[in-house]
Amino acid sequence: MGVLTSSDAAAAGDLPGGGLDPAVSPLEGAVLPERGAVLRLRQARGVVSALPLFLTAPLLRSWHLRWGSTPEEAAGPMPGDDLVPVAHFSATRAITINAVPERVWPWLVQVGAGRGGFYSYDLLDALGRPSAEQVLPEWQDVHIGDVAAPMTQHPGPTTSFVVDAFRSPEHLVWAKQDSSWAWKLTPLPGGRTRLVTRVKQHYPRRLASVVGVILLEFGDFPMMRQMLRGIRRRAESVAR
Repeated sequence: MGVLTSSDAAAAGDLPGGGLDPAVSPLEGAVLPERGAVLRLRQARGVVSALPLFLTAPLLRSWHLRWGSTPEEAAGPMPGDDLVPVAHFSATRAITINAVPERVWPWLVQVGAGRGGFYSYDLLDALGRPSAEQVLPEWQDVHIGDVAAPMTQHPGPTTSFVVDAFRSPEHLVWAKQDSSWAWKLTPLPGGRTRLVTRVKQHYPRRLASVVGVILLEFGDFPMMRQMLRGIRRRAESVAR
């Protein structure tokens, strides 16, 4: 995977530009997951192909912290910005999806281990357990204070977020100590959605936080880029 320029992103749909029919139920058109050795091989190949991004992420920091976003999106406000007033890591990424916000929203609210997954590199996120290829009705009812985006099957305060704010299907904010993760969905002409996400992290001065800093600095970009593309593929597949 090479460095993506603004013109490349526009051609790929990561910047505004596209169209489609929003009248299809999000429960329709699901892609059946692969099984067994074929699935594991595909997952391994995906991780190997992304290794250059993991290894070079700190060197490309100024670029990848704004991947896919316009200058206005990167500099503009997002819901939940006030939750982490001093952020050592602040990343704003974006992608354009050929589906209306109502078709994108369900994939966001079911994110997490034991739920829909993270739509990224499943071999790293969930030891190979595939992310969902269909909307899961049991995770669609959102409330303030709910556990969100759990990273383990038995989430705790350090391995999950909570829902801090939301307005369906416009924005969603997850928060935990020293960290926030916000999503904003903006409708575009032609039944499309501009999906913008911002992760903010304050690095506490504790030895125990060193591992977290390393994981974030090296792993956040390739995982988030793959996640945005995974959300796009799923939302577009059910919106056809």
